[in-house]
Amino acid sequence: MPGPGLPLFEALTEALGPLPIVAENLGVITPEVEALREQLGYPGMSILQFAFGTDQRANTFLPHTYPRSLVVYTGTHDNDTTIGWWHSSGLADSTRNDAQVLKEKDFALRYLAADGTEMHWTLIRAALASVADTAIIPLQDVLGLGSEARMNLPGRQSGNWEFRFTFDQLREETVARLRSLVELYGRTPPE
Repeated sequence: MPGPGLPLFEALTEALGPLPIVAENLGVITPEVEALREQLGYPGMSILQFAFGTDQRANTFLPHTYPRSLVVYTGTHDNDTTIGWWHSSGLADSTRNDAQVLKEKDFALRYLAADGTEMHWTLIRAALASVADTAIIPLQDVLGLGSEARMNLPGRQSGNWEFRFTFDQLREETVARLRSLVELYGRTPPE
């Protein structure tokens, strides 16, 4: 059903000033919605975990295709963690079959020049190295956690949003490694 469109966002901006809105442009998005997002200047989203599959939009999730006005994620709250995604087999909660998973992994390894170890750090590096203005890395990926730390499984009635972080999980060497990548790719906050 069509929404209010441009007048709603103009009213919000008039009442509240410029807003730091990120438009979720994942899934089935009509050309009209994309045009509205672009007209408003809101950045869209790109999910690295989607970049290597067989979906018709997968190519738009590859870092070399990004516009600067984009927010890149290794994965989101609705995805498995990067470690969970990498070790998935195409069974259970996956929408992919075994052959698709193997093809996806082969392409990811070639594209990322990776050997498959520490894929969470490989995707973190790819996100931070991209030209996207903003990179968001879920804490589960920084910590290298598997599917047990997944936040949400869309369509599941219960068992979501149960992941909890404790500071003892965040080791000094993990923080130093992330800081090093953030500095390397010029993503430190302005002083």
